[in-house]
Amino acid sequence: MKLAAFTLGLWASQSYAFAPQTAQMKSRHYQNKATLLFSTEVAVEETVDVVETVDVAEKAAAAADIDVNPRLAGLALMLDDGTRKSHSVAQNSQFVSGFFAGLADRESYRALITSLYFVYEAMEDAMEKSMDEGVKALDYPTLRRSESLKKDMDFFYGEKWQDVIQPSPAAKAYVARIREIAEAKPYLMVAHQYTRYLGDLFGGQMMSGMARRSLSLENGDGTAFYTFDDIPSAKDFITEWYTSLNALDLTQQQKEDIVDEANLVFELNIDVLQELTGSPLKAMLTLAVNSLKEKRLWPFLG
Repeated sequence: MKLAAFTLGLWASQSYAFAPQTAQMKSRHYQNKATLLFSTEVAVEETVDVVETVDVAEKAAAAADIDVNPRLAGLALMLDDGTRKSHSVAQNSQFVSGFFAGLADRESYRALITSLYFVYEAMEDAMEKSMDEGVKALDYPTLRRSESLKKDMDFFYGEKWQDVIQPSPAAKAYVARIREIAEAKPYLMVAHQYTRYLGDLFGGQMMSGMARRSLSLENGDGTAFYTFDDIPSAKDFITEWYTSLNALDLTQQQKEDIVDEANLVFELNIDVLQELTGSPLKAMLTLAVNSLKEKRLWPFLG
């Protein structure tokens, strides 16, 4: 929210210099600005909600019985507790900034999707080849994203997309880490499965909606990555996934290593977002305006 407060404040202060001079025009001008500021704040808060989902879900789970909430015990609890600091850092600055940069224009969004394609290609290739029982137990076909990302690549680049895309420096580093642990310590792949897949599933629907509104994408074009058609209930699926996670046969040291790796994965994802060159402020304003248009409020802003 620090980024949101800064950018919204900057926009409001800059707009003052160009404000209309008559009393009537001033009144209308600031009413318009207030409406857009409110809508933009809503958009930012929606994004922050995705980052906070794990913490919110934990609080809800705390009120229920541990037998039906696997997140209250075992490796599931260790991961949720152990990555809380990473969630906080992402929420307050770099994640929010990078996410909105990716929504600023189609070029930035395409760059993000391209980096994710290389990451998931490496992840799922490693999972396919892995002999680690834990990795195989958590490798649900319905979670895999490579095929969905290929659809998005085809939309943004055309049918010969494989001939033109290249991994960014951050994507290369991310892929290198995946390949390193897949060979040396394959059980650490669990941290990558936890961080990426559950994050995608938690926030996919909301993020795809924001991408469509911000970039004027229609009919699901370019947002296949965020769509999980074969998972009717994210809540039920995540409960099942956490149950499988807690059933893994791991030593205490291995569990602690997985938590450490999950925190590294958050950093690798932030590095990918920080490469994006789009303007977060532009994305927030575009999203706000398009949201108002959808609600049929835009004609009244003048």
